Amino acid sequence: MQIVSEQDVLREAEDVLVKHLGLAKTARVWAAWRQGAGDYLEIRERLFQGETVETLCEKVQEYESKSSE
Repeated sequence: MQIVSEQDVLREAEDVLVKHLGLAKTARVWAAWRQGAGDYLEIRERLFQGETVETLCEKVQEYESKSSE
């Protein structure tokens, strides 16, 4: 039996949150959980890795159009 590290579990949880809540809500969850602790810049880098302003704007627009249906 292989023991999974805490970091691996947290990364998997982060992936699940992003998939089901989206980036903005996941960032808010992490901020609430880690309020006053942790390194926001490191978390931000993981959450938005590979994203640009353009891709984030597209995701926001897509989310907003789905919300208004």
